[in-house]
Amino acid sequence: MLGVDLGTGGPKVALVDTDGTVLGHEAERTGITLLPGGGVEQDPEDWWRAIVLATRRLLDRGVVAPERITGVCMSSQWGGLIPVDARGRQLHNAVIWMDARGGDYSRAVTGGGLTVPGTGYNARRLAGWLRRTGGAPTRTGKDPVGQAGWLREYRPDVYAATAYLLDVPEYLTMRLTGRPVAGFDTAVLRWCTDNRDPARIRWDPRLLRWTGFASAELPDLQPPATVVGPILPGVAAELGLPPDVQVVTGTGDTTAAAIGAGAVADYQAHLYVGTSAWLSCHVPFKRTDVFRNIASLPSVVPDRYWVATVQDVAGKAVDWLLDRVVYPDDGMFDGGLSGALSGGFSSGGPAGAGAVPADALDRLNALAASAPPGSNGVVFTPWLNGERTPVDDPDLRGGWANLSLSTTQADLARSVFEGIALNARWMKESVDRFLRRGLPGGLTDVRFVGGGARSVLWSQTMADVLGVTVHQVRDPVLANARGAALIAGVALGELEWAELGDRVPVAASYRPDPANRAVYDERYRMFTGLYRGLRGVYSR
Repeated sequence: MLGVDLGTGGPKVALVDTDGTVLGHEAERTGITLLPGGGVEQDPEDWWRAIVLATRRLLDRGVVAPERITGVCMSSQWGGLIPVDARGRQLHNAVIWMDARGGDYSRAVTGGGLTVPGTGYNARRLAGWLRRTGGAPTRTGKDPVGQAGWLREYRPDVYAATAYLLDVPEYLTMRLTGRPVAGFDTAVLRWCTDNRDPARIRWDPRLLRWTGFASAELPDLQPPATVVGPILPGVAAELGLPPDVQVVTGTGDTTAAAIGAGAVADYQAHLYVGTSAWLSCHVPFKRTDVFRNIASLPSVVPDRYWVATVQDVAGKAVDWLLDRVVYPDDGMFDGGLSGALSGGFSSGGPAGAGAVPADALDRLNALAASAPPGSNGVVFTPWLNGERTPVDDPDLRGGWANLSLSTTQADLARSVFEGIALNARWMKESVDRFLRRGLPGGLTDVRFVGGGARSVLWSQTMADVLGVTVHQVRDPVLANARGAALIAGVALGELEWAELGDRVPVAASYRPDPANRAVYDERYRMFTGLYRGLRGVYSR
């Protein structure tokens, strides 16, 4: 099976056997465009170029004979919007999950009248959304509801020419097959599907009116992990695939990560740290905690829901640290890293201004590990683009606190790793509360995947800060692509859901170090105190 994982930073493409073995993989990078007013866009043609390059390079390596490839499934970032014509060609850049320009529209749609205290939501509409979907449009505009409202208001020419408004997995599936279809699991973030029976998801006429969508501009609904149809001949030739490859319904990165982590059973949790982060598990119930921005939504696994959480910025904060602080192209360098900045971080010859070395993450890990747990009192808050769980607040901003003249670069580096872990603990407290009926003791272990799970330092820090055993999955950065491939295996009848947990090996396990509990409990109190003390400042 060919599994594709299109993240915000670019695609990873993997060939996976039905026993779960990753036979080979390739990756490409894509960029993002930041625009005034909270705009964040990407070019779908850039996505496709990168997917084609990575796929052709992988197939050219001769890992397997192309005729052995029988299925393909696309996993991707989601919660975005791509307007396309009737043939699936883009009419505008993709407005992605980080884009907040539709906030005014979202607040108008969700507010007014009698509101639920502390939320801003209209009480009647919120009740209707929660009863049917399990969630509601975010008031930040960071979902297809707000994005479509922005498109109608500020790009009316594009909207008038649009045949379908697709989320990212749906766009990729249409690119492969020519068919506009959405899985039950990816349609949900439009907040106009009736999700009360996970086996019979449908568009709801009342919710369509509330959100402003017309049924004609939405894709056809199809159960996840089912075959959409054969790949288009021209696309097969472009990718180098056989013409009889079957295309399986595309899915979101959150659901694919769970499968690729082997976390398929109820209450078996996985923690993902990539550009963003989330902590999730499958559950047999539909429930919503509107005050902590958590809901259980339809899963790719039949008759199950998954716990939806999201930490807006996680690994992206590490990218920010490297690109904007350690190696900025801002004229401050004179032919290489200065001695003041190197601080044990730089090794070998100097890197030019703005030239991030290939081993930058390894250097950063080594530098961070040289500081003690707790970073000598420094606390980093990773809210560089607002936050979502457990507070849905686009105004929050990141920063370092408790700096002094004795603070070192190692303290700053380690505090970024720890700050993302502290934010995950904040999220975990809400997840434990959400699961308390079915799992009274809360989560005691998690499977760790994503780029962050490659770091031994981060794996142990997560165990210490969260107070759980962390199982580092083998090839963690390929979890989403592996999950997409395994989903294709299920759709084509090669695998059963119950088998998948045994198809994903664990590389190492990390248990909480009791010696670090007191310091991290204190840092967590500081962390949440910073939120309470500064949220008003950020709002102003």
